[in-house]
Amino acid sequence: MSTAKFHDGNSLADATDELGKKALKLGLIPSFTVRFFPDSREYFIAHDDKSEALTPEEAYLRFKKLVEKANN
Repeated sequence: MSTAKFHDGNSLADATDELGKKALKLGLIPSFTVRFFPDSREYFIAHDDKSEALTPEEAYLRFKKLVEKANN
């Protein structure tokens, strides 16, 4: 099992951004958007006709699951 590369909210959000970029590169998602706020980020993963707001934690877990599934 790999060691997490985040220790606080900002490093978690940075790790989420990297996983999102990886998911895009692998063609697992059509696009994602990040809204930056002074103290947090909000993620939107595009679907066919809708997109829901996700916290960095939720987006990280979703991206991680997609990327791991694609690698297996």
